[in-house]
Amino acid sequence: MTTDHRAQVDELLADYRRSRDQLASVQRDLARISGSATSPDGSVTAVVDAKGTLTDLELRDDAYRLRPAQLAQLIVGTTREAVARAAEGAYRTLSPVLPPGTDPEALLRGTADLRPEEIGADGPQPPQPTRRRPAAADDEDFEQREWMTDVDAKAPRRTR
Repeated sequence: MTTDHRAQVDELLADYRRSRDQLASVQRDLARISGSATSPDGSVTAVVDAKGTLTDLELRDDAYRLRPAQLAQLIVGTTREAVARAAEGAYRTLSPVLPPGTDPEALLRGTADLRPEEIGADGPQPPQPTRRRPAAADDEDFEQREWMTDVDAKAPRRTR
């Protein structure tokens, strides 16, 4: 290997190591992110991690004065606010390491490389099932078979 090629390989390896170190640092930073929110009346506090997973929920004694449906709604709303705060932290952590013009929110949502028509109003749509081909004349069509009139179906069942 010539000296020029060796220098290029060394430079590429150094770039690769820097990128891996930066990625590891970002992963550590993301793992430390949490979001916390307290309900307007102070009776519910929710804490979530960077992925939005609820990690702590505190209910003051006065939270139990609410009807169950009201308390559930308060918990969900407070948790949603905590998730938004954690997401902001994740966006701030990712922004400096992403290519220019990359939306960190779309990246975390999993829609960064999708066109608006692919996303739709309700988010990414699952793939549509493929249609089955019609059965050939010589194929048995088990879906249309009348199992209840089959000879085996009329036979008494054995019980143990």
